[in-house]
Amino acid sequence: MRIVTARELQDWLEHGTVLEKDSRGPKVVMLQNGLILKIFHTRRHPWLARITPPAKRFAQNAATLKKLGIAAPAIIETLWLDQCKGLSACTYQPLPGKSLETLLREQPTEIDNLIPELAAFIFRLHRQGIYFRSLHLGNVLLLPEGGFGLIDFLDLIKKRRRLNDWEAKRNLGHLRRYLQRRKISGFPIDKLIDSYSATARSC
Repeated sequence: MRIVTARELQDWLEHGTVLEKDSRGPKVVMLQNGLILKIFHTRRHPWLARITPPAKRFAQNAATLKKLGIAAPAIIETLWLDQCKGLSACTYQPLPGKSLETLLREQPTEIDNLIPELAAFIFRLHRQGIYFRSLHLGNVLLLPEGGFGLIDFLDLIKKRRRLNDWEAKRNLGHLRRYLQRRKISGFPIDKLIDSYSATARSC
């Protein structure tokens, strides 16, 4: 992992466009060269973050998805912004597409047509041993050429076996609770679960 100088980071933040931030500062920045800078603020003890840097885990998860044939951002570089604080980052080529959350807001009728394909995509993830706790509409992109891709997958876990029924149900439950928590109406979650079950029965 390359160590970024304070001056280099300041230049990125001054000339880039902050896309996402919280009380700790910028989290996602669009750089002038078109790459995305993703900053990982950790709540863990700094020495733990130094042992297993979030940026490195993010890059490993991206490689795992690519190996499985699942579209994900292409990681360019993993970085240390402040080793003492365990602050890491990575740059990546943004994945083209539109999040399902944006699609639901702009073209709600289109979502309904995509449910069988989305259910098959989630079933494929589970069959390949992917447990993605942050499986929600903001982290699934509809790709320009069709199909789906994933973003923001730091908490993704690759198991050596396919997910069992309890794990799959729990993962879909995360999506339902996300909709409830964000008060997102109009997404046919029950239809998605029914379609998922139908896909599982046919395999």
